[in-house]
This record gives sequence, structure tokens and C-alpha cells, in this order.
Amino acid sequence: MQPQGEFDLIARYFKRPAPSGMLGIGDDCALLSPAQGCDLAVSTDMLVEGRHFFADGDPRRLGHKALAVNLSDLAAMGARPLACTLALSLPRLDNAWLQAFADGFHALSRDAQCPLVGGDTTGGARQVVLCITVMGEVRRHQALRRDAARQGDDLWVSGVLGAADIALRLMQGSLPPDPDRLALCRSALETPTPRLRLGRYLAGVAHAAIDISDGLLQDLGHVLDASQCAADLWLDTLPAHAALAGLDDTVRRDAVLAGGDVYELCFTAHPRRREQITTLSRQLKLPITRVGAIRRGTGLRVLDALGREIPVPRRGFDHFSISQT
Repeated sequence: MQPQGEFDLIARYFKRPAPSGMLGIGDDCALLSPAQGCDLAVSTDMLVEGRHFFADGDPRRLGHKALAVNLSDLAAMGARPLACTLALSLPRLDNAWLQAFADGFHALSRDAQCPLVGGDTTGGARQVVLCITVMGEVRRHQALRRDAARQGDDLWVSGVLGAADIALRLMQGSLPPDPDRLALCRSALETPTPRLRLGRYLAGVAHAAIDISDGLLQDLGHVLDASQCAADLWLDTLPAHAALAGLDDTVRRDAVLAGGDVYELCFTAHPRRREQITTLSRQLKLPITRVGAIRRGTGLRVLDALGREIPVPRRGFDHFSISQT
């Protein structure tokens, strides 16, 4: 049975009991309280059909990703999730699509302990548009800000890079068909894992951090601009996903340096933190790789094993350029 209007749609697919101490869906505003001594961290992301996701994509995976990309912003600040809101614009009502989307969304919401407490729905758009706001809390003065990198810091990256970019190229047809390679890397594009535990552990340990949503070079560039410093990135140390094995060197390099939709964390820390970060990597069972250094000056250099600078034509994803999907 199709939902009968907006309020039936919300009640059927999105309304869930709010945690104790919170006021959730059903009033003019949600009410929530960060813990004493914490700052409120807030982030909003928009996903548009045809630009950020394929129209015929799996709606359950889309529900997961829509929340995951926002949670990744909380991770990059070292924040613990509190709650989220969802604004959803649909060209038409589709019961099966809504149920699958809601299932994927709520599954990650439960895992991340980030309940849905409000939002809005509307019809009439030509394509699906999703807008999610996440709220979290972080201990005062411990947030991982972009402007906190310091000269002499080590530069680190979590996880592995490049898989989402290769999956996107395979699905777009800009690489020759390769079902085995696509099977290996597709989940990186469609169901990324926000590094919430890592982010919270890094609060008070790292200096600056950012999540790699638009490509390593572009996002690291934001940190350098905000911190008014420069960096050297060591190409041969960058951790590439297994799905990149056997590809042309130029394709591999571009995917690792400029490929978006990664949602790993790039962060800086004092060299005395190396052993602590290595121990954290083992505890989380997550690769965390030292990939460069922060230095005085401006700009970002990519260096090969001999210290020679490598020209890089593409920097990352531009939300106002030609559609990526």
C-alpha cells in the first residue's frame, strides 16, 4: 500500500522512538543536549541523483551512504554522533524504494548511535534530492580542526585509497569492463565506512584532520590553506586498495591522489605520537599509514621515492563541474 501523503510517509518509513532525554520526530523541533563540557558539532551534506549517485542504484545502499558521508564529517572532527535530520525530495512515491532506503539508513543509524530526530519531505522534484544534517559532541578544545596543522607534523592516512574512484569509472564505462575488479571495489563507493572510532581516539592526539570526500590532494589542500603551511606527500607510501592492482600507473596514481568518495581520515600529528598511532592502528585493525610531512611555506608537493616532484593534473571532485555519475 502506498503511503497516504507526507505524514503517513514519515510515520511509516522514518519515525522511530527517540532515545531517553531527546525529543524526536513529531514536534516543531527536535530537542537534544550535548554532555557538559562538550561543543556541539553540526554538518550538512546534500546528495543529488545524477550527480552524487546513480538513478538506478540500490536504494538500501543509498540509505547507508547518505548517512555515512555525513557521519564521516563528525569523525573528521573527533565528534561522537548525537542525532541527525533528513530532508527528502522525491519525484514520485515508490513504496519499495522508500522501504529499502529507510532500511539502509536506519541500519547505519543504529550502528552509529545517531538516531533520526526530524527533517522534511516533499514531492515534485525531477530527481531524488537528499539533505542530511548530523549533530555530534566533542570535548571542548579537542575538536580536530583544519587550521591546526603545524610545521614538522607527520601526515597520516587511514585505510586504503582509490577503490571508489575505480568503481565509479567502471560503472560509467570510462574503464574497460571488468566484473571481478568491480566486485572488489564497488562497496567502497556505495557503502563507505565512516571512521567514527578512529576520529574519537584521535581527538586530543592529532592536530588537524579532514575526511577524504573529494580526493586526497584537494582535501589536504584545504588543511594546508587553513593552517597556512605546506606539505610533502610521498607517493610510494600511499596505501592503494587491492582493486587497483594491474591497472596502468597513471590510472592508479590518479585514483589514489584525486579519487573522491573515500571517507578515510587524513590527519596530522607530532612525530612523538607515532608509536601511539601505530598502536591505535593495531587496536582498531585499521591500516593507518604515515604518508608525508608538514613544512613551512605554501603548496603541496607530491614526491617520488627519489624526492623528485611529480606533476599531478587532477586535484579532486568539483560539485559544480560536469556530473560525475
